[in-house]
Amino acid sequence: MHISYNWLKQFIKLETTPEETAKILTDLGLEVEGIESFESLKGGLKGVVVGHVISCEQHPNADKLKITKVDLGNGEAPVQIVCGASNVAAGQKVAVATIGTLLYDKDGNEFQIKKGKIRGEDSFGMICAEDELGLGDSHEGIMVLDQDIKPGTSAAELFEISTDSVFEIGLTPNRADAMSHWGVARDLRAGLTQNHPNTNHSELITPSVSKFKVEKRTLKYDVVVEDTKQTPRYCGVTISGIEVKPSPSWLQNRLKAIGINPKNNIVDVTNYVLHELGQPLHAFDSARIKGNKIYAKNLPTGTKFTTLDGVERTLHEEDIMICDDHGPLCIAGVLGGLNSGVSETTTAIFLESAYFNSVAIRKTAKRHSISSDASFRFERGIDPNITDYALKHAALLIQEVAGGEITSDIIDIFPKKIDDFSVFLNFNNVNKILGEDISKETIKKILVSLDIKVNSISDLGLGLTVPSYRVDVQREIDVIEEILRVYGFNNIKTGSKLNATISNSSRTDDHMVQNIVANQLVSQGFYEIMANSLTTPVYSELAESLDANKQVHILNPLSNDLSIMRQTLLFGGLESISYNINRKNSDLKYFEFGNTYEKNIGNSYDEYKHLALFITGNTTAGNWNTTAAPVDFFLFKGYIDTLLSRLGINKLNTQPLTNDIFSEGISYHLGNRKIVEFGVVKKTIAKHFDIKQEVFFADINWNNILNVVSAKIKFTDIPKFPVVKRDLALLIDAEMPFNKIYEVVKLVDKNTIKDISLFDVYQGDKLPEGKKSYAISLKLQDENKTLTDAQIEKIMSKVQKELETEVQAQLR
Repeated sequence: MHISYNWLKQFIKLETTPEETAKILTDLGLEVEGIESFESLKGGLKGVVVGHVISCEQHPNADKLKITKVDLGNGEAPVQIVCGASNVAAGQKVAVATIGTLLYDKDGNEFQIKKGKIRGEDSFGMICAEDELGLGDSHEGIMVLDQDIKPGTSAAELFEISTDSVFEIGLTPNRADAMSHWGVARDLRAGLTQNHPNTNHSELITPSVSKFKVEKRTLKYDVVVEDTKQTPRYCGVTISGIEVKPSPSWLQNRLKAIGINPKNNIVDVTNYVLHELGQPLHAFDSARIKGNKIYAKNLPTGTKFTTLDGVERTLHEEDIMICDDHGPLCIAGVLGGLNSGVSETTTAIFLESAYFNSVAIRKTAKRHSISSDASFRFERGIDPNITDYALKHAALLIQEVAGGEITSDIIDIFPKKIDDFSVFLNFNNVNKILGEDISKETIKKILVSLDIKVNSISDLGLGLTVPSYRVDVQREIDVIEEILRVYGFNNIKTGSKLNATISNSSRTDDHMVQNIVANQLVSQGFYEIMANSLTTPVYSELAESLDANKQVHILNPLSNDLSIMRQTLLFGGLESISYNINRKNSDLKYFEFGNTYEKNIGNSYDEYKHLALFITGNTTAGNWNTTAAPVDFFLFKGYIDTLLSRLGINKLNTQPLTNDIFSEGISYHLGNRKIVEFGVVKKTIAKHFDIKQEVFFADINWNNILNVVSAKIKFTDIPKFPVVKRDLALLIDAEMPFNKIYEVVKLVDKNTIKDISLFDVYQGDKLPEGKKSYAISLKLQDENKTLTDAQIEKIMSKVQKELETEVQAQLR
């Protein structure tokens, strides 16, 4: 947002330089990101003064040159200037560019006036033509000025050249009140009152509307507002007998300074008031309004309307439209219509000043992809109490620059006043939060400087009324923030020592468990991702288990692609995987902590926390002596098992996974709690994200993890006796899961058989039909003695017998 330093000085007495003012604004939270210099004419005619030609004689060495003596009005002797203009003569008042002056040609290229010799004669400056100064296109001769002008007068002053300093303010979305020069001046007054207490800054100089009056009542429109929730306030007035033409230079320069191109005097006034007071206005050509009524209403979805930019748009039933008896004239608060705006032939206008619902305007602007100065302000919330004041001010300015008469009373439809906010401020809370004792008088002084009224005072605190235009200040904490930013963050003192509080957090606290898990995963090569909680409803069509009826819809979505809350962390991870694969980074390991959201019957909502794991690609890259090793199910399972083991979660029940997200997978349960489900993402889902390689995904129920994780740390002595390893190759039915074999073997001797793992699976034409081969490894250990060969053989024989009996396994 651009704010003019000169414009600010219309509202407040400023004795600070632009640089000092920028610092005060930044300290107030209106961060000045840069200061630009503005000149209505490049160079600003610096060094160009009015001169009086004392004498003019023929150059002895050139027929077309003259030697002049020019008084520059500086109290020194006249200077000699060689001039080639045919119209130069003694007694004239002329514009002289003195030595050192920078002038610019029509292409912006600069050249400097220097002392020189022209055909053997000294010349100490240049008598200028219009085009040489950038004041016109004429080069027929030098500019001859009015004889009454005093020599030495600055050309910048004479030709009203405007110079200014323009602040580029990075306005945060909550500061709707500061979207104008008036709003910034209000804040600046508070800052100056606090930082320069010896200077009076208590009064803002606001434009007077006392001269507003209705000359005639010859052009009147009735206004009908169909929905006062969408249009809480609507004002309008007619002005007749105007002349549409270019704006005067002062108005054009004001707009140019803040980056707005002038159009004509009527449109320029509406833009001027918008940036001056923060109130958007719109002028309709009365000749293009059909009938004698103006409506603020909604039109059916599908209605076509061509806006001021020449684009035909399809309206939505929620768009607020300004209409006449024949149809739409304007998209309210967003953009005018092509066929209702002011043109060179306009002689009478209906001038609108309104307060529209911010949510409705935001939806319309996003829906039609329109961003205008008006919608920018309406979306964030303007001051509903200056609507009529801004209208009167604009009407008077239009009369000043375009003539005309006020030809109707002001129409003001405002059925329900928008109340100010009531807040009670506790003095103790102020000092507690700020960390410093601020006097009650200072607090009151700051609040008054912010137009916050003090209604009651007690030893405990203040009863306050916050003006309705401060939509971001409705709670006590908001008021405290206002006090802090005006008092100054930099003025809060830091103690001589810093105290650290030792955390008493339990090992089972959420953030503690997250840190344990995150550290483990990072050490295994995983990267943490943070996907958007907002997603597209299209994803729910990829899996029947994602019930569209349970989607949590956003009331005011930024776009259709971000219109619901996610039901799973899967799709955000797949988006990231797809993004990386498309950039030749295909070996990926991710984890994400995040929430999912569901709507229940009766419109109640549930929120669940999850930990998602993703792996895809290769575990090791291939090179000249190593073959690339792709990730597989058992590697992924190992990551999950070690993670749960790290949290002390053991003795889990394994169940096959029946889920339309996974092509194959399993889930772990502890009692009736589902801890995790994981497997290979279905190819149809991966294909939607243009992913052609296998993706393994685990969805860990974090809420259940926190319920079962224990704060107790269990440990055992390191065994003193050796581990014995034995392998078995088994021929089993093709449908037999490893889990069944695991359970059979484990029951043989729970104390001695410490580990059972599957290290090879084979299926091929060398085996009988319907069979497969499992190679399993057993680790045997007695914690009290060394196992003998006889004991080992006895256990292995029993294992073999149980496998033959229970799962019909055969040794290969």
